[in-house]
Amino acid sequence: MTAPTLSAFPRPVEDLIPAARDLATQLGEIPSRNRIKKELRVGGPKADAILAALARTDTPPADTEATTDPADTTPDPIADLPPAPDVPPAADHGSPVVSEQAVPVADLGTKVAIEADQTDSTDNRRAVAWPVVLLALPAFVAIWSGWVGLGGLTGFGIVHPLPGIWDSFSINSAITLPIGVETYGAYALYVWLSGRVPERARRFAKWSALGSLAIGALGQVAYHLLEAAGVTSAPWWITTAVACLPVAVLGMGAALAHLVRTHD
Repeated sequence: MTAPTLSAFPRPVEDLIPAARDLATQLGEIPSRNRIKKELRVGGPKADAILAALARTDTPPADTEATTDPADTTPDPIADLPPAPDVPPAADHGSPVVSEQAVPVADLGTKVAIEADQTDSTDNRRAVAWPVVLLALPAFVAIWSGWVGLGGLTGFGIVHPLPGIWDSFSINSAITLPIGVETYGAYALYVWLSGRVPERARRFAKWSALGSLAIGALGQVAYHLLEAAGVTSAPWWITTAVACLPVAVLGMGAALAHLVRTHD
């Protein structure tokens, strides 16, 4: 028996009954529910309806040979006719038998639509991100030089962080300004826009990112104004603000890392 051809629209039960009868003829008995589902490629409710239709039209005759005595081959004309066997009531035509176990029904029309949507979604490629690197290179040079220059005007400079351990090792502490402020601003901006963190962390990341970017812009403005004016030492209030930046960045970074790992 050839399986029915799939189409985008489900076939009604009436069109599937002839194929089910052919299957019953080949098997010599009414096929099982799973066999109907496999051969005709239908769901559970349609398989139940087809079984009910086959039971109504193809009910085998009752076996009366078991009630006769094999040794008694002579018919008794006086004997009463045997009572009619009890025939079970036919299944209700209006409500086919439904299995207790729910079986999902495959809607071919919906499946075709879903596959089309998936095909369309694969064509929508993500926007490339490599131009951001090209944009960041000149900004990195300007921001780095501005912060390092402002650090030189506010008391940052060459230090020996390991005296008595590694006396020849020295580092310019001014580089801590661009690394701390700008790196935190970029990270907080990412956390804010990702949308994958708790609301408290997202809110904190939003305002701290905007504040960090604003402080970075003010630092660049201050350096260029002082440099253009020929100032060799920044005023005390600028020095105070710049000196507090590493501590503030450390505190905001630790707070944001804690909020990201908590739940509302």
